[in-house]
Amino acid sequence: MQRRRFIQAMLTGTASLGMGAFGLTGAQAFEVTRTDAEWKKQLSPEAYRVLRQEGTERPFTSPLNDEHRKGIFSCAGCALPLFSSTTKFDSGTGWPSFYRPLDKAVETSRDTSYGMVRTEVHCRRCGGHLGHVFNDGPPPTGLRYCMNGVAMTFKAV
Repeated sequence: MQRRRFIQAMLTGTASLGMGAFGLTGAQAFEVTRTDAEWKKQLSPEAYRVLRQEGTERPFTSPLNDEHRKGIFSCAGCALPLFSSTTKFDSGTGWPSFYRPLDKAVETSRDTSYGMVRTEVHCRRCGGHLGHVFNDGPPPTGLRYCMNGVAMTFKAV
């Protein structure tokens, strides 16, 4: 996704550094797009920093880390359902963790920021940065989707 952001930024002449490699712009090819001003108006400053600038919230600060009711975790940017509570587990990392997203909810890309190679997870509908996925999760997938709670909302069912 970083390469796509770079190319789009160069083509539109709006290249600008964000918290990650390049901040998201309104020129993204996603179903839900907004201008930077619209995102800032819609989201809290912390949600904007995480979702639109690829930031990370401090561990153990999200109420969603301790959410144990049955329900659905959705994107705070566009309300797309992302994860079922049935796939949530306590990873001990301080961020809400899941072993599987809902079908066609997220996309991934290579993240080489901060001298590391990780797999970034973002909302497939609005492109919002959600967190990263690692290969140290529980069965049945062995994956740990380590998500920023501020990037999601929760609705109990």
